[in-house]
Amino acid sequence: MDTDQELYRRFLAGDDAAFAALIARYRTHLIFFILRSVRDFDAAEDLAEDVFVEVLLHRRRYNFKAPLKAYLFAIARHKTADHLRRRARHGEQPLETAGDPADLRTLEEEFLRKEQAAAVHAALNTLPAQYRTVLHLLYFEEMSYEQAGQVMKKNRKQIENLAYRARQALKTALEKEEFAP
Repeated sequence: MDTDQELYRRFLAGDDAAFAALIARYRTHLIFFILRSVRDFDAAEDLAEDVFVEVLLHRRRYNFKAPLKAYLFAIARHKTADHLRRRARHGEQPLETAGDPADLRTLEEEFLRKEQAAAVHAALNTLPAQYRTVLHLLYFEEMSYEQAGQVMKKNRKQIENLAYRARQALKTALEKEEFAP
């Protein structure tokens, strides 16, 4: 299996299949990451596509210093923030059950297969955005503290502190809802 950076180098050399492989590898992860913030499946899909369009338009912007995954999630974070600012400015309201409910269930079922995972998911949605983001990056995307720091523009110590507070808040939310093990 090719590494992300090998695929990206092939993409830069003109291999469209390498770019398709990167899309296949990260599309669902990006949608799920964005969905936590925008709570609109269709918007999350569109924003994930925008991430890949951004990469396509600015091929040489990635400098291979950070992992490609962190680079893609940083773009997704910026696209999501821009979307939320535009939505707030134009008075759009997020839909409670946005998109095709069957698509949303399929996506959620892929990540939330057990009842306990569903409880954690519900509790995560009650947390502040920064807590949700850091926990998602560390646990769902399995990023290191450094990679999460690159995405969130924080240093390792700030990510460690934020993750600690996020875990404490999640524990409190789970206990409050009587979901704690």
